[in-house]
Amino acid sequence: MSNVSTTPDGVIEADAVIIGAGPVGLFQVFELGLLEIKAHVIDSLNAVGGQCVELYPDKPIYDIPAVPSCTGQELTDNLLKQIAPFEPTFHLGQEVTVVQKRADGRFDVETSTGTKFITKTIFIAAGVGSFQARTMKVDGIEAFENSQLFYRVKDPAVFEGKNLVICGGGDSALDWALNFVGKAESVVLLHRREEFRAAPASVAKMKQLCDEYEMQLIIGQASGFETNAEGKLSELRVTGADGVTRRVPLDMLLVFYGLSPKLGPIAEWGLEIERKQLKVMNTEKFETNVPGIFAVGDINTYPGKKKLILSGFHEAALAAFGAAPYIFPDKKIHMQYTTTSPKLHKVLGVETPVFD
Repeated sequence: MSNVSTTPDGVIEADAVIIGAGPVGLFQVFELGLLEIKAHVIDSLNAVGGQCVELYPDKPIYDIPAVPSCTGQELTDNLLKQIAPFEPTFHLGQEVTVVQKRADGRFDVETSTGTKFITKTIFIAAGVGSFQARTMKVDGIEAFENSQLFYRVKDPAVFEGKNLVICGGGDSALDWALNFVGKAESVVLLHRREEFRAAPASVAKMKQLCDEYEMQLIIGQASGFETNAEGKLSELRVTGADGVTRRVPLDMLLVFYGLSPKLGPIAEWGLEIERKQLKVMNTEKFETNVPGIFAVGDINTYPGKKKLILSGFHEAALAAFGAAPYIFPDKKIHMQYTTTSPKLHKVLGVETPVFD
């Protein structure tokens, strides 16, 4: 990773600050780089990749053009290779707390760790905003967090050979339940009702595995827990619709109740917001109501918006061209192709091919 920085001295002057280091934020670096615009990237997480890496690093993604299948981690790794020639500076583990327009048209930006910028443009690629996993509401259960209670899977090997209880009815819960069948000692899926939000094919597969006694489905709510002599979580108390409370033995508890998105400080920057998303003025530049601030990826909204990574890539390309006049006011920006442009080949650090 290039030039990782946390709290540099003084104020950093920048042409572009990107808020969010997920796939769209990383591709924004690339599109700006082709226009010879250097970017600083800020993210509240301690690693790049956003939700792709934080929530499902090993889950396959099938809708990236020309890539039949890749995981969230592989997509992130390839994007980092792609943007390496542009040497972005990453400021990780810090949240943007202040964005203010200056008299000279630029912006003052400050983070939670005190890093300060003066930048000509801002690109908000913050996904759903700062997101937090919805937690299990059982008194005292938080004591086992990150030892036996987990809200995401970072290393699947940790759970192999264990008795697992997986809570939730969405894609994450079903995906991991199906993944651990045959790897874990046992898998119990706990959901509060008979209906599921997950993909129908996953639900059908789960029910088939239950019929084959490969895993178990329990309909009910977690209402308490038991510990063993060593103080470890040993059983989950589950209350069913019939009012009966049963004890379910376990080694590890995985909870996937979804994310609670929060715009956080973004809501205070004078940007037009619609249903917790940033409204862009048009689909030519993806600029917000504040000139010089652009919104790309899942954080934005406009008529016909589709929350797909590939849509975010398209938005990043047009946003870069939309931002160029702020950075190079006297320069005419020409559309060039990476296939044929010697200038872009030089920027990318590749040789221009010679054809006979």
